[in-house]
Amino acid sequence: MTGALSGPQDSQDVAVNLYWLPLGAGGHSVAVNGRVYEAAAALLGHRPACDLYHSALEVRVPEGRFVIEQTPVPDNEGAKRGVVAGGAVGSRWAGHLRIFRYELRRWRNGVIPDIAEAVESPQLLTTDPRRARRVLELAPSVPTLVWGRDQLAAGEMWNSNSFISWLLERSGLDSESIHPPLGGRAPGWHAGLVIARR
Repeated sequence: MTGALSGPQDSQDVAVNLYWLPLGAGGHSVAVNGRVYEAAAALLGHRPACDLYHSALEVRVPEGRFVIEQTPVPDNEGAKRGVVAGGAVGSRWAGHLRIFRYELRRWRNGVIPDIAEAVESPQLLTTDPRRARRVLELAPSVPTLVWGRDQLAAGEMWNSNSFISWLLERSGLDSESIHPPLGGRAPGWHAGLVIARR
């Protein structure tokens, strides 16, 4: 385990928990944009529209509790939130502006905003200490591709769900068997699996 993850053994329980958060929970504009996007995707795909979900992880190891999530960048104090990487939203060029950037968090004792709105959560993925530590160790290595683009021809856009599925797949967990809540979709999940397996 790296120095960033070492610390007092304040808990002996070990778990990797997955949370499904409704897209735009706590934010009206994101929710509206998500519904418009899904309505268009459903029309093109000749299928009913689904609820959209964003995924996040809570990892508990003897060294502590960590939240892993991809989010917008709220300010320049990422170290306080355990930010380990980041990337651009929409285009590399736009990423020069903070409002068009995302951050990847591995946040000790962190919080998942709007966790109270999570659906069918938490989902326990493992209690294996080796797998849990692997998830934590790999977080800084996730590809920082442009959010909303399919740069590596994975078949769908890269986003927050891609980050989580890539991390789980590379950690040796059975990410293929993980599904969003009934009647929902997690855009980007498949892209993370495809890229992780290359």
